[in-house]
Amino acid sequence: MNRIDKDKLPRHIAIIMDGNGRWATKNALRRIVGHRKGTEAVRKVVRKCSKIGIEYLTLYAFSVENWSRPEREVKALMSLLEEFLTSELREMLVNDIRLTTIGDIDALSGKVKKALYEAIEKTSANGGMTLALALSYGGRDEIVEAVNRILQDSKDDRIEGKEITKEIFADYLYTTGIPDPDLLIRTSGEYRLSNFLLWQSAYTELYFIDVLWPDFSEENLVDIIVDYQHRERRFGLTSDQLIWRKKDQGTK
Repeated sequence: MNRIDKDKLPRHIAIIMDGNGRWATKNALRRIVGHRKGTEAVRKVVRKCSKIGIEYLTLYAFSVENWSRPEREVKALMSLLEEFLTSELREMLVNDIRLTTIGDIDALSGKVKKALYEAIEKTSANGGMTLALALSYGGRDEIVEAVNRILQDSKDDRIEGKEITKEIFADYLYTTGIPDPDLLIRTSGEYRLSNFLLWQSAYTELYFIDVLWPDFSEENLVDIIVDYQHRERRFGLTSDQLIWRKKDQGTK
């Protein structure tokens, strides 16, 4: 961890945790075993990010498309999620981690929602890292829902006369109050966003790693953060403009 520059940490890391099923197939095991093994990687990454000093960590845990998987697998995933939320609550409290969630939470089962809301409530006062679980989440759905809510608020005169700016629109997204991710990691060697944080990732640094999620290690995470710290984030500017901006900020 001493390779990491604490002054250049990404404020928000988002992860597409891909490869549980392929890991199970590779090891001649049932898919649910791969998902269970994946929760071990989740624990390692959450602990490491919290220890390093990452402010926000968003994990793509269950997409809206995942509902189309075999019913048996979906039920097993929901059961595993409930188990994870219950078992990790104490550790979140000990490590000062605040839990939140993004997605269509109403689509979740009653037991899962109960465990989720309990963990969110009990960790709400924590001041350390914020852990956001993307559950029943889809980026396009999020944007469409935001547009519909804006239309309804306009109809109800709650935003009458206001121009819809990027900032106003962002307040209607699931992620309101959470900064856009600085770094987005996808495991398993796939090179796509898969409907994840489409609006929020406009200027996010992307990192794709050919490691299945259950095999993703703390060392992998450190390597990726170090790589991120050597990138130049220009946000549409030139390198010279960045240099002059830093000089101007240094004189203030």
